[in-house]
Amino acid sequence: MAMITVDGVEIPCPSTFSWGLQDISASESGRTEDTVMHKNRVGQKRKLSLGWTGKDWQTTSQIMQAFNPEYITVKYPDMLSGQYETRKFYVGDRTAPVKWWWVGNQRTETVTFDIIEV
Repeated sequence: MAMITVDGVEIPCPSTFSWGLQDISASESGRTEDTVMHKNRVGQKRKLSLGWTGKDWQTTSQIMQAFNPEYITVKYPDMLSGQYETRKFYVGDRTAPVKWWWVGNQRTETVTFDIIEV
């Protein structure tokens, strides 16, 4: 089984995978005059930070194309449930610094971005 699939397509295993859980607080949340912080959590969303190291241009292109749609359905290992889950995400800004070692061996140093649950 692939570590991650995007819209049903297996993606090369990332070099880095960081799972995160973000609380979403109600608009009236915050500090009140009694100096108590009121969180008022109304929901939670997952954020996955992904990175690939030293990929050739073809593999980098495959990764970038898979994560290019406005919204994607991702199957991934979820650290809270302890099993694979499928959820809808959008993608943050993507970067892919390039290294030139010699002619015919152009590689991306890293490909990194976050995906955030919708």
